Amino acid sequence: MPSALALRPAHAPACSAAEPLPARPDADEWTDAAVLAGTTAIADGALKAAAAAIDGGTYPLDIMARLGAAGALGVHLDRFGARFGLAVAAMQAASRSCGATGFLMWCHDVCGLYLEQSGNPALSGAVLDDHAAGRTFGGTALSNPMKAFAGIEPILLRARRVPGGYRVSGMLPWVSHIGPGQYCGAIAGVTGAGDTISHEIMFRLDCDRAELKPCPHFSGMEGTSTWGVRLDDVFVGQDDIIADPARPFIGRIRGAFILLQCGMGLGVAEGSLDDMLAVEEALGHVNQYLDDRPETIAAELAELRARVLRLAETPYDGAPDYLIDVLDARAQVSELALRASQSALLHQGARGYLMSAAPQRRIREAHFVAIVTPAIKHLRREMARLSQEILPTGSLQGGRP
Repeated sequence: MPSALALRPAHAPACSAAEPLPARPDADEWTDAAVLAGTTAIADGALKAAAAAIDGGTYPLDIMARLGAAGALGVHLDRFGARFGLAVAAMQAASRSCGATGFLMWCHDVCGLYLEQSGNPALSGAVLDDHAAGRTFGGTALSNPMKAFAGIEPILLRARRVPGGYRVSGMLPWVSHIGPGQYCGAIAGVTGAGDTISHEIMFRLDCDRAELKPCPHFSGMEGTSTWGVRLDDVFVGQDDIIADPARPFIGRIRGAFILLQCGMGLGVAEGSLDDMLAVEEALGHVNQYLDDRPETIAAELAELRARVLRLAETPYDGAPDYLIDVLDARAQVSELALRASQSALLHQGARGYLMSAAPQRRIREAHFVAIVTPAIKHLRREMARLSQEILPTGSLQGGRP
């Protein structure tokens, strides 16, 4: 597949927040060029204008609906060609203007991935069509399970088998891109005798059946509609089961799950590069003494996104070497976003330190990219574990395998 990033027009037309929501194009109209041009127009217009408000708490469902109509939320699905590179590029285009919205796109994308890959007809028909087109909205509650599977923390939701399904109880501290009338993918440990966990199930959770509790205020990304979720004996029937057991399913999609996140960090880094270039004419004579100059960030960004797009060609490759490459790329994306955002603030100086300034916001967005599951420390831990499995300690003797 050709690089979707190369399809971005140099001067995409902007759209204003007041423009009406366009009719959803047929899937045949979701070509690479059309999706990226539509996403870029939204990002450079309505989204850029709303970025500060979103950072402060405005939940941009109207903009998400526009992105869905443009195809940006569905092209990674098998039914639309499994174009993961295009999905990453669309997320980068949005994150360049607003990292919070890029994160919402990732939440929505992986929820669609769960629904389609479940193989459950109740989840992969009209339900998935509406989700992919941005007519309905759903997020992901896998932060705790992903850390639980890595041995970092215990799993927090517990399920018990009952006739026709399961009853699930427990509390998750934060789940994003959810609200009344919405849904998310979640995982619970199935308990048996002695409260031991026999296995885990993954299911679609209808948020109207859970208690949503306000979270403490974060330093940014407040427009992501993030809530604490409490479940009290909620029934989960077969129509809502994504995977039973859940671990083999997660093992199959985890590369795709992590790879899609790269769009967020690439976009934040690219937005930071924009901020650096914006003051180059006025301040270049003194900024030349700073590290991580625009040409350095631009070269690293181009190389890294090319690497991500190559990995996106085989998102379901289950080989350990491939997964290590995905984890490493994801970690490098985080590190580049951190460096680029800090450099942008240093390049802009006091004007970039204003609370309303884009560099100040991107500093916080980059920190989020670095700590959202899987965080940099989690990624490095998993790379070390997988590397040890491939090449166990002591396998090299006398410098020979």
